[in-house]
Amino acid sequence: MVARRDLRTPAVYALRTLAVAVCYYAGGRLGLLYELRVDGSVVSPVWPPTGIAVASLLLLGPRVWPGIALGALLVIAHLTDLGPTSLGLLFANTAAPLCAYWLLRRAGFRTDLGRLRDCLSLVFLGGFAAMLVSSTIAAGLLVASGDLPSGSFWSVWLPWWVGDAMGVLLVAPLLLVLPRVRSPAHWSRWKEAVGLVLVAGAVVPFATHSAGSLLFVVYPLLIWSALRFELPGSMLCALFASVLATEAAAQRSGPFAHVSDMQIMVNLHAFNAAAALTALLLSAVITEQHNTRRSVERACKELVEVLEHLAAGEPAPHGRPQREEGPGAR
Repeated sequence: MVARRDLRTPAVYALRTLAVAVCYYAGGRLGLLYELRVDGSVVSPVWPPTGIAVASLLLLGPRVWPGIALGALLVIAHLTDLGPTSLGLLFANTAAPLCAYWLLRRAGFRTDLGRLRDCLSLVFLGGFAAMLVSSTIAAGLLVASGDLPSGSFWSVWLPWWVGDAMGVLLVAPLLLVLPRVRSPAHWSRWKEAVGLVLVAGAVVPFATHSAGSLLFVVYPLLIWSALRFELPGSMLCALFASVLATEAAAQRSGPFAHVSDMQIMVNLHAFNAAAALTALLLSAVITEQHNTRRSVERACKELVEVLEHLAAGEPAPHGRPQREEGPGAR
């Protein structure tokens, strides 16, 4: 039995590493569907592989980092010929998720995202801070290799950083909480969920492809989904809105028509960031309040049971000693 377990452990590790690589590569191909070009460089407004990588490290542990490196290598090989610059990009795409993992663990991050501090840590440490590594190294390598003019460093660095951060903010929370999602127990919740899907399916495409700049109408849907379905519902709604907005920006349609490349990038990044932060932080506050209320209700129920047992003269539950009554009792 011990020998069989020892043989099975490397196989499980290899399968997990390969699964991370496949998911990373699939996320990269999805992210390249709506790519934008900035000074000749391909930039994705939302880069899903970073969210996949960070979630994989948090759920499976840092040992799966070779899967991230392999997936990044496959994505880079799909985009360009492998060379010295490619090795630097491979290091950047692997180091940034590892940095996010280290920062989050140092902050006491919990993968259930049941506290507001966990969501804030994911935003500011796992997203904004850690992704500085990949964007800085990547843009610096492109300048050093001559593939990018030195004056274009910041114009490539900013969308690269935002794209990686948006991948963490939009994709990682879903991957962290979806394994714990349970189907609604009541039929009324199912009807409300179907209603939310139908409304979002009608409103979000209209808002993201309408020439009237109606992106703001998405936010009531984010609030609705956060209030009623907490983090899974709100993040799915935010991801759906972000994908459609990115598609509209890549096609230069709706609110992104007849504007410059820089305006497209600014407007799209602002919308994606606002949608992700609204969904993530609002649902975190609501989840924390619900958890606090359930804890108080549980404590009150236990207190009532103890008082009922004491009033009936029975031993207190949970093995609590009962005080003796008599002449010598105090």
